[in-house]
Amino acid sequence: MVAVPPSPDDIRNALETPVDFNFELPDPEDEGIEEFDFQQKLDTVWKICDRFDLQTDIWRGRILRAIRDREKKGGEGRGTGFLNWLKQREITKSQAYALIQLANSADTLLAEGILDPNAINNFSKRAFVETAKSDPEVQKLVSEAAQNGDRITRREVKQLSDEWTAMSSDLLPSEVKEKAEEGTLPPRHLAPLVREMEKLPELHLETIQKEIAQHPDVDTVKLLTTDAKNLAKYLDAAAQVQTLKKSPLDLEMALDEAVRLECLNTAADLVKQASQLEQIVGKLYTTWKRLGSLSDRLYVDTGASNPHLRSMLTSLESLSGEVIEVQLDEAGEKTVRLRILTDSAD
Repeated sequence: MVAVPPSPDDIRNALETPVDFNFELPDPEDEGIEEFDFQQKLDTVWKICDRFDLQTDIWRGRILRAIRDREKKGGEGRGTGFLNWLKQREITKSQAYALIQLANSADTLLAEGILDPNAINNFSKRAFVETAKSDPEVQKLVSEAAQNGDRITRREVKQLSDEWTAMSSDLLPSEVKEKAEEGTLPPRHLAPLVREMEKLPELHLETIQKEIAQHPDVDTVKLLTTDAKNLAKYLDAAAQVQTLKKSPLDLEMALDEAVRLECLNTAADLVKQASQLEQIVGKLYTTWKRLGSLSDRLYVDTGASNPHLRSMLTSLESLSGEVIEVQLDEAGEKTVRLRILTDSAD
């Protein structure tokens, strides 16, 4: 992100600060060092770099936030000063606001007393970002683990998040939560099920809850998670398909039959594809109308003295006319023809 090459003084200062960066890496060709020790030494150095990387990005975010806020208060040119500052350091706006968000999250965790400043060193950068995006209850659990000296990676954040999701949900029967507390039903399997159940209307939850209460095991949880996912996909897509709304169709009965025949996934994909096709057709019609309008305008603006433009318009008639013709391959062996008919007057 440096706009100009560093000066000798910059290089010297970078090498001198911080002293923790004066590492001695193990020789990869040294056969006398055991593989475990070799990996351990590199892992230690990596964690130190990870720690400084996180702290540096937090401070970069605070700096960028200060520059942005200063510009908002007294700057001119609608943020031009802030944008120029980013440009000089080769920082994109998306990178800048990601860093500002990281700084905001860090300051919020610290200000609310959720996280001790010294505990930040126990986070990897990605783990800290994941923690900042988590629910407050998960943030508290992760922060407590970090303050106890635990090394926090994204795996630990996900594990604690899954535990909280499973144990705090009102959607899971008590039999299932007891299995989770015993350790016989890992929360990492329950959390995806809870997230899918949260998408479903109450009408469709009873069957899932009854089934998992009777068979609180991993295989049943995985199967029900897939079923709940397909069910949510079916309900969401079916509600968007305009064609289905025009028919005297009982979608709930169709759903029951799909479940009974164990083809819910196929039915869900069917209505999803139908929804996408309707959207594509709508976009196709809008684009076709726009193409025709532009063709008419260009035809009016040109004349016989512009043979090349007229030739281009002639070539595009296969797309702008009532019948759209498109070749699907370069050889022209596969062609699709679509005729557009509308009920309303154009």
